[in-house]
Amino acid sequence: MTKKNTSNKIPIYQLNSKDKVLDYYVDWTKEGKFNKDMTDWNYHAPQNTIELFNKHALNKNINILDAGCGSGLVGLELKKYGYSKITGADISINILNLIPKYTYQHLGLIDLNENLKYEDNFYDAMTCVGTFTYGHVKAHALDEMIRIIKNGGLICFTINGGIYLEYKFDKKIKQLSDDKLWQIIDFSKSSYIVKKNIEAWLCIAKKI
Repeated sequence: MTKKNTSNKIPIYQLNSKDKVLDYYVDWTKEGKFNKDMTDWNYHAPQNTIELFNKHALNKNINILDAGCGSGLVGLELKKYGYSKITGADISINILNLIPKYTYQHLGLIDLNENLKYEDNFYDAMTCVGTFTYGHVKAHALDEMIRIIKNGGLICFTINGGIYLEYKFDKKIKQLSDDKLWQIIDFSKSSYIVKKNIEAWLCIAKKI
């Protein structure tokens, strides 16, 4: 995928600080607007990601962290495929309040740009959908994701096509592979926010 600027597609993409993003979510989550926008924009990333995840995560009893879980769309997809031991975490308490009951076993606040509170080798697998995007989470977060996943565990994530080169995800992914910290299982272009004509990279990797 060549460099493609999609920063003008969605208002939150214009924001460049944590405080501004959190303020935006306060308004975006009022009166169901966030979930309505996801439906209206034909946000395909949760379905595409968990369809891929399910092909490789054959044990339905694993402990999964859904990092940047938003309103629980990925959690709901995981449950459809029979996964139940899921923790959801996000930076915005307002968006966590939108999650339907019983989607996750546990919920918490998390800032993926900072060091994570979890111990080394803590989770069996991780999903991270829609957070590697403009004004949100940078490529260095992949280091912490690898740290908290058990050896042999899976990390399945999307990267907004517009930031893949700009935020140097290409270099970080290559570095982690060269350092033999993970093995890329699948890496391909995927539909993302269809009505906004935004594509993403969809990746699943195994910690080694």
